[in-house]
Amino acid sequence: MGLLDRLSVLLGLKKKEVHVLCLGLDNSGKTTIINKLKPSNAQSQDIIPTTGFSIEKFKSSSLSFTVFDMSGQGRYRNLWEHYYKEGQAIIFVVDSSDRLRMVVAKEELDTLLNHPDIKHRRIPILFFANKMDLRDALTSVKVSQLLCLENIKDKPWHICASDAIKGEGLQEGVYWLQDQIQAVKT
Repeated sequence: MGLLDRLSVLLGLKKKEVHVLCLGLDNSGKTTIINKLKPSNAQSQDIIPTTGFSIEKFKSSSLSFTVFDMSGQGRYRNLWEHYYKEGQAIIFVVDSSDRLRMVVAKEELDTLLNHPDIKHRRIPILFFANKMDLRDALTSVKVSQLLCLENIKDKPWHICASDAIKGEGLQEGVYWLQDQIQAVKT
């Protein structure tokens, strides 16, 4: 980044661009969350499952996010690791009503955290315990316990209860992520 680019970011004339990976099992609500974070005039009316990955953009008050929405289907999860080096933050979405696959989500999270491109980096991770509107949904505290988030000591992390369809809990998470990214000197 050149001097003029840095100056324009510092003066607030240009937003700092960050690359975020959005990960989680299929049907957890990743695409719906990203869609809801975009301006209302840019939101899709029909959400379909992501095949492979898609790239979406949205802005917060001080950052411009480029989000890699990665498919959570089993056959595509091995593609995640090809994007780890470029990621400056991770959004990990969990379907809090899917008790049966919570173990699979934990296994995928453990694989992510132990990958060489992630393991030794202090990369912020935002967890969305999504689908809180469903009757059988676990609380974000319970999701945190099942994923053993308290064992993550070397990375800043935060969990938010969310309902992606209504947009509840999303801004809280984005504000936290924005603060974490801005705290990292690049």
